[in-house]
Amino acid sequence: MTYLGVLIFLGLIVLFASFFTVKQETAAIVERFGKFLTVRQSGLHLKIPFIDQVAKRLNLRIQQLDVIIDTKTLDNVFIRMKVSVQYQVIRNQVGDAYYRLENPENQITSYVFDVVRAEVPKLKLDDVFVKKDDVAIAVKGELQEAMQSYGYDIIKALVTDIDPDEQVKHAMNRINAAEREKTAAEYESEAQKIRIIAVAKAEAESKKLQGQGIADQRREIAKGLEESVKMLNDAGINAQEASALIVVTQHYDTLHSIGANNRSNLVLLPNSPSAASSMLNDLVVSMAATQKMDEVNKGNYPPPPASHTH
Repeated sequence: MTYLGVLIFLGLIVLFASFFTVKQETAAIVERFGKFLTVRQSGLHLKIPFIDQVAKRLNLRIQQLDVIIDTKTLDNVFIRMKVSVQYQVIRNQVGDAYYRLENPENQITSYVFDVVRAEVPKLKLDDVFVKKDDVAIAVKGELQEAMQSYGYDIIKALVTDIDPDEQVKHAMNRINAAEREKTAAEYESEAQKIRIIAVAKAEAESKKLQGQGIADQRREIAKGLEESVKMLNDAGINAQEASALIVVTQHYDTLHSIGANNRSNLVLLPNSPSAASSMLNDLVVSMAATQKMDEVNKGNYPPPPASHTH
C-alpha cells in the first residue's frame, strides 16, 4: 500500500506538471531542454513534464514607457523633455521579442535619446512648444523602423512635458507680463483719448448752444425794445423821451433783480438815477452821431471842409 500511495502521489505530480494555463493577452514561451519549442497563447495547454518548461510569459497589451531627456535648443536653452512611448509585442513575433533583446525598455530609451537630441537642437525654444508633435512623429518613425525587427510595434510617441530651466521660465513670464502690461496701457490710453474727445465735443456743443441762446435772447430783447418804442411813439412820446423811459425802467428792474437775490455779489456802478440819465445822454449822442454819418453817406449834407495846410 505504501508503494501504491507513492506511485499515485507521483502520478498526480506528473499530471499537474503536464498542464499549464496562459492568461488573456499573454503569450508563453515554451522551451525543451533549454531550446525554443513553441509559443502558447491564452488558454489551457499540455507539455511534457520535467522536459518542457515555460521560460517566459510576455504581456501582449499596450505598454507605456516614459523617457525623460535633458537637451538643448537652437538658442542655447536647456530643457527637460518627457517623451511617452506606447509599444506592444507583435503577436506573431513573440519569439523575437523575447530572444533578440535582453532589455527592450533600455533599447527604446536609447533610440528616444538619440532622436530627441538630434531634432530639438534644430529648433528654438518657442518652436519646440509649437512643433512638439513633429518631434514625436520623428521619434515614432525612428523607433518603428528599428523595433519591428525585434518583435515590437510602436503604437504612439507623445511629447507630454517640456520643462525649461527655472530662470528661463521666469524670464518668459516677465516677457509675457510686460507684453500684457503694454497692451493694457495701449487700451487705457485709447480709452482716455476717447473720453477726452467726448468731453471736448460735449463742451463745444454746450458752448454752441449757449451762444445760440444768448444770441436769441438779445434778439428778443431788441425786438421788445423796438416794440416798446413804437408803442410810446404811438402814445405821443417822442423817441428821445421813450428811450429815456426805457433806460430808467431797465435800470430799476436790474436793481430790483439784484436785490431780490440774497446771494448776489454783483455791484452795479454807478447805480444812482443820474447814472441812468448819463447812460441815456451817451446813447442819444451816439445815435445822433450815427444818424448824421448816415446822412452824410447818403449825400443829404455836404461833408465837412477839409483843412488846408499852407
